[in-house]
Amino acid sequence: MHRIAYVTSPLIAAAVFGATSAFAQEIYTAGVEASFPPWAYVEEGEYKGIAIDAMRAIAEDQGIQVEFTDLPWPSLIPALAQGRIDILVTGLNITEERAEVLDFTIPWWENDDEVLVPAGSDKNVVTALCCGATVGAQNGATQFNWLESELAENDDVGLTIRGYEDYVVAIEDLLAGRLDSVVTSTDTAEEFIANGRDVKIVGTIQMNQPQALAVKKGDPKDLLAILNKGIMNIYESGEWAKIVQEYAPGATIRDIPTTMPDYVDAYQQPIPGYEE
Repeated sequence: MHRIAYVTSPLIAAAVFGATSAFAQEIYTAGVEASFPPWAYVEEGEYKGIAIDAMRAIAEDQGIQVEFTDLPWPSLIPALAQGRIDILVTGLNITEERAEVLDFTIPWWENDDEVLVPAGSDKNVVTALCCGATVGAQNGATQFNWLESELAENDDVGLTIRGYEDYVVAIEDLLAGRLDSVVTSTDTAEEFIANGRDVKIVGTIQMNQPQALAVKKGDPKDLLAILNKGIMNIYESGEWAKIVQEYAPGATIRDIPTTMPDYVDAYQQPIPGYEE
């Protein structure tokens, strides 16, 4: 005869329940665009980049589990807003429009934009962006939106924008002669040049654009405090500088937090997980 033993001791039951809870720790889904070096990309089947390694360091520092999922850039913000991912992890620019549907961590970077042309081109920053030029940028990116609102809608400029799912394809079209120029962030432009792509920078568009991680508006999973604490810890320990220098040698390490726009709800005092 087989006997079934039931656990009746409160202490034993608590221990069993605690062990079960530990194994059932929530795994947060971090959405990335894995074609956006130096922030996020795939190499030999492994996610790499500044944002990827920083998120891993934050997760280790804060004792949380994170898994990455690759989505096209235009899908990332809707996926976060709809709760299909928990964290947006990439070189995400903070904008007033995005702040209406997302909550941002403290910003860890600031960027300008660069105008890229083929290395052998005689175009300058003016002729690369006017007078019949076809300019590439990523759909939904701040660069695309700026080109559309500031240049394409002005008939006197004479510019055509072509949108791309990612900048890798845009650069390929630039080198194939299908584009006159590409506008992208400074760190991405420098990454293409460092990796031997036959392009050059002919002008800088000063943006001073802060970047951060993001969560769903209202922070339903209470992640902002965790992420902000983790960001400050890896910054103050020197881990952040080490990660940045690995992927962008010579890059200037900015003080964290960088500029925090007033229109971001999550930057109103007190900021979750951040003490000045």
